[in-house]
Amino acid sequence: MSIDVSPVPQDIRDAAYNNGQAVPGWVEKFARWTEESAAIRARHGATMDLAYGPRERNRIDLFPGTVPGAPCLVYFHGGYWMRNSREMFAVLGEGVAAHGWSIAIPGYTLAPEASLADIVAECGAALDWLAANGARHGVTGPLIVSGWSAGGHLAAMALPHLAVKAGLAISGIFELAPLRDTYLDEKLKLTMTEIADLSPLRRPPVMKPLAITYGALELPALVANSHAMHAARQRNGAAGPLLPVEGADHFSILDAMRTEDGALTRALLDLA
Repeated sequence: MSIDVSPVPQDIRDAAYNNGQAVPGWVEKFARWTEESAAIRARHGATMDLAYGPRERNRIDLFPGTVPGAPCLVYFHGGYWMRNSREMFAVLGEGVAAHGWSIAIPGYTLAPEASLADIVAECGAALDWLAANGARHGVTGPLIVSGWSAGGHLAAMALPHLAVKAGLAISGIFELAPLRDTYLDEKLKLTMTEIADLSPLRRPPVMKPLAITYGALELPALVANSHAMHAARQRNGAAGPLLPVEGADHFSILDAMRTEDGALTRALLDLA
């Protein structure tokens, strides 16, 4: 019996990680969120665009909470490390803000201007800045990191930071090797060292709570990433649930952060 060892066609490899192709309505959704986020940011002008580093996108938006000492959600935006910006996602703080939390949304330099190693380092610098300067802006509680898609990867990478108490990774990428064979690597230009060092699945599990969530309608490759990450952590005794969101795709899953009783809002409250 012969075994087919022919390579997987490029279009199939690309489609496995092409969320925009799988959910074509995402552009209109994010356009609405950007408009709504602008209104939220306008109400917090004094704590927008705070510099945490020297580069143009090294800025952080802070939304101080209404309950002193309440946790701070630190949200890393997605876009495969090469698109989107922090200004689009202020709406995602609405759920925990209803419970008195603070929200911090850092930006970071995008690929190909920055390597993935640079981006991870910038997110660490944003956490350093928050730990040192958050209190003067009304952010005094523990930091709970979160992020979606590429931001889910960044949240997992940020979990070891000393100021971080727990994390929520949403539809994250935890093994980078397959991306090197897709259209994404045109800008990411992943090195073998980055794949080895920056794939959360290849790192020792951080023994802090990490909730891992994904939409039930997501692309299979992303669902598999979440299951593999949760299983690896379970094998090593690390805490945190695996939370599929029924009926949600890669983009609509974020709606569950926007209401005070949304599934992801509840997950964040449980982490705190």
